[in-house]
Amino acid sequence: MAAGRYRRFLKLCEEWPVDETKRGRDLGAYLRQRVAQAFREGENTQVAEPEACDEMYESLARLHSNYYKHKYPRPRDTSFSGLTLEEYKLILATDTLGELKDMNKGLWKKLQEKFSTRSPEKQKAWAQS
Repeated sequence: MAAGRYRRFLKLCEEWPVDETKRGRDLGAYLRQRVAQAFREGENTQVAEPEACDEMYESLARLHSNYYKHKYPRPRDTSFSGLTLEEYKLILATDTLGELKDMNKGLWKKLQEKFSTRSPEKQKAWAQS
């Protein structure tokens, strides 16, 4: 039965898309990593808690199939901000979030980082003394 579980998880991983704009934060990539860890021996892996494993698979399969999106349809595809899905994807991209993080730094902090030869840890210690 472990072989069947392994094949079902592999099929789910193959179908689950990977969003390249969310490097290090993508659910599809994380799912692949966790399946690889859980089934280190492939089809020969012994599952310690088969019921929990089956429940996890069913939950992920419902997410992947948009079960809840169809069960609870929204009257409109908007949000409180009025942004579209494409605009949200652009904002939540890893590169954009990095740029926003840099924008939130103050001018003094940017200058310190640019011209300092100390490591960030030593800078903090020096600034606190």
